[in-house]
Amino acid sequence: MAEQGQENFRDTIGTLNNEGDRAWVFPKKPDGKWYEYRKYVSYILLIFLFTAPFIKIGGNQFLMFNVLERRFNIFGIPFWPQDFHLFVIMMIVGVVFVIVFTVAFGRLFCGWICPQTIFMEMVFRRIEYWIDGDRGKQIRLSKMPWNAEKIKKRVLKWIVFFIISFLIANIFLAYLIGSDQLLGYISDGPQKHKSTLISLLIFTGVFYFIFAWFREQVCIIVCPYGRLQGVLLDNKSIVVAYDHKRGEKEAGRAKFKKNEERPTTGKGDCIDCFACVHVCPTGIDIRNGTQLECINCTACIDACDHMMEAVDLPKGLIRYASEDAIEKKKKFSYTPRLKGYSILLGIVTALLIGILFLRNDIDARFLRLPGQLYEHKENNIISNVYTYKIFNKTIDAIDGIRFELLSHKGTIKLVSHEDFKLEKESLVEGTLFIEIDASALTGDKDRLEIGIYSDDRLIETITTSFLGPRSYK
Repeated sequence: MAEQGQENFRDTIGTLNNEGDRAWVFPKKPDGKWYEYRKYVSYILLIFLFTAPFIKIGGNQFLMFNVLERRFNIFGIPFWPQDFHLFVIMMIVGVVFVIVFTVAFGRLFCGWICPQTIFMEMVFRRIEYWIDGDRGKQIRLSKMPWNAEKIKKRVLKWIVFFIISFLIANIFLAYLIGSDQLLGYISDGPQKHKSTLISLLIFTGVFYFIFAWFREQVCIIVCPYGRLQGVLLDNKSIVVAYDHKRGEKEAGRAKFKKNEERPTTGKGDCIDCFACVHVCPTGIDIRNGTQLECINCTACIDACDHMMEAVDLPKGLIRYASEDAIEKKKKFSYTPRLKGYSILLGIVTALLIGILFLRNDIDARFLRLPGQLYEHKENNIISNVYTYKIFNKTIDAIDGIRFELLSHKGTIKLVSHEDFKLEKESLVEGTLFIEIDASALTGDKDRLEIGIYSDDRLIETITTSFLGPRSYK
């Protein structure tokens, strides 16, 4: 791997060598306070990820994103294509939240919450440490010829990686098609669902490729979030940072010498041990400053603190800090830029909450039959024919559905039935006639208001157009 120095670190990435070939990263196993915190957060998120598809609220899966059937459950609340505008607002809320969070705390999401990081560092990497050993053993194993030991370790690791990738693919399938359907497929056996099994194996292959081979390249090459740092971060953003003022001082960094009066020599506190480089999962040198490859995983903080403790120097040479805190000793402040983003986040969040509270339990559409004009009946009655669709979004059946004109005096006649029942999460469609006395019309195209009732309770109000003769304007 090419050495990254102060001059060339922005011209290359730590995962490429001088010839442009892949340089594998063999990070040392992290150990320390921050790593322990990350483990707790990761375990909680992993438990949530693996259990959420099997949690039911009111008979609905807690989280489900069934794209094929266009059905989504979020926190047990079902959403349908008619609620697409809610997803748009949710996406806007998510994007603005990421912006606010990044402006304030940098790429903290990547190191602590991102599924890629959690699976890579807390699952697959830890299995690798268990099978292959720590950094030194992994490097020796990679250079070792294909003997019995290397074959045994490689095959064992590949099998374990494939099994975990297959398990992850099943969990993601539970989010897509529903846990009940997935469990049904499993009980039926793969022979009855070959197409689903093929799709599952394709997803397994994708996950295996990412975690066994592509690895940190996802964060460096694929993920756009790192590139957003250039426009979102400023000198006031809190990131994992190297205190260059303390680490370099007047004489720069230098190796540690026993019994040396370091403060009197003008040397910085950085002892140039490369512990922060060896532990980095993306292969960078944090001492070069904030870089797109840095995922703020805090591994370098723990490694540096351990070395500072060993040489009896103050910890915190690498820590969560802003550039202003290092250069000017300024504390974190709520900047006008951050306030603006926060206000925007508050507005879109309030809008989302308001729309959620105003969301109707049913969705109804009344449309005039295409190509049909009005019909003039006896006793001066004007009749229009309509098709209707009523969708029940709830998990409860709604009894005694009937229609009533609210804006005009007239009658509504259903073709097939009068009152009917809406089953849970079901669609009912049909045809009906609306008949109104011509004298009650104000023009050739009136707006009608129709009430939808469940027995005597008004549950929805909709409007539609009604055609009549021009002579009755």
